[in-house]
Amino acid sequence: MSSADKTARSDPSRARAVRTAHEKFLAGEVGAADLEIVRPLIAQSWQRSLAKGVDPNIGGARESSAAQHIADMRDRHPLAPALPVIRRLLVEDAMESGALVAVTSADGTLLWVEGDAVAQRKAEQMNFVPGADWSERGAGTNAPGTALALDRELQIHGSEHFSRIVQPWSCTAAPVHDPDSGALLGAIDLTGGVQIASPQTLALVRATAVAVENHLALLRLTGAAPEPAEPQPHLVVLGADRPRWVVTDEFGHLRASQLTGRHADILVLLSRHPEGLSADHLALLLDDKDLDVVTVRAEMSRLRKVIGSPQLGSRPYRLTLPITTDVGEVFAALDAGDVDAALARYQGPLLPQSASPAIARLRTQLSATLRAAVLAEAAEQPQLLRRWLDLPEGRDDRDGWEALHRSAPDTASRAQAGGHLAGIDFALG
Repeated sequence: MSSADKTARSDPSRARAVRTAHEKFLAGEVGAADLEIVRPLIAQSWQRSLAKGVDPNIGGARESSAAQHIADMRDRHPLAPALPVIRRLLVEDAMESGALVAVTSADGTLLWVEGDAVAQRKAEQMNFVPGADWSERGAGTNAPGTALALDRELQIHGSEHFSRIVQPWSCTAAPVHDPDSGALLGAIDLTGGVQIASPQTLALVRATAVAVENHLALLRLTGAAPEPAEPQPHLVVLGADRPRWVVTDEFGHLRASQLTGRHADILVLLSRHPEGLSADHLALLLDDKDLDVVTVRAEMSRLRKVIGSPQLGSRPYRLTLPITTDVGEVFAALDAGDVDAALARYQGPLLPQSASPAIARLRTQLSATLRAAVLAEAAEQPQLLRRWLDLPEGRDDRDGWEALHRSAPDTASRAQAGGHLAGIDFALG
């Protein structure tokens, strides 16, 4: 443990200084000197939490659609066979120490929360319950969510939490990986009072994560557990960053290849047309005026060198192996009615630099569908609307700001919405 971590645990005056820095940060009044007292990983997590639209005044984690299917998620989750190991190493002692042990999925959903009964009742007040979303995007800075975001074990001390209602607690968490592929399976968390943020607790949680990974490996060797599914390539095409093709290598490490704009266009179109596309049809979707089939064939040849020949079929051109895409994840969340998840996965417009007419149509469809879904939920969930308006394409959304003005939960938010509306109207003359 670093000296900063030890000081965070042992110095009450530092805890007060962190709390002050947190309040200044939320008020937008923090300077470089104010953040010097805050550990860099915490300051960076606060910034991610704010950028994701987490409300520090809500009652802990956001509700998740997973709560309705938690029993099925538990049965199917790869960490379920290791639950006896976690209970033996952590839960039995937690029962007598006022602490809680939580196990999450890789996306931050709480699957199991066990331990001291009194602590469980108190934790329910911040929605620290099975089915709740404790990722950083769902609850801000917290041990399991931030451990998953950074893929490392860590401790969060009291006032370092982003959400105010969580600040009376301290927590320690470690990620758990698939023993074969190295893929992130979830996290193990120990939550309680100040005693939880100790070097001994960090070592114990880390050792438990290792024991779980070894237990899963043993089950695989003896045939008592199913082999893990092969990780699928993932296509990242939302937002201003350059599009990427992400794969998991034989050691379980993620490898990202940068894509040209044309290659990204092709992969998006093939992912949306699993039946395949002829060279003529693909040329028309990519450019309805100047592209010929010879150019398309040349691009497909170059694309095979980037993503691997087995991934692409021809006559018609198609993806021969399954992939996942960030645009597909947003559409799937919208189809399921989970606007919260769709907004969390939406990093910005689809390939904003693309001139392909088919991509432009899909870009408009995705943005308009997400916007309509957010506006439909504005009265019940104004925090979703606030997150939409923080996106570049939502900043001048007059209907959105008007809806926020009507549904804002406090005077300050209403005043901000009113001021933004005035600015939009001035710009429009």
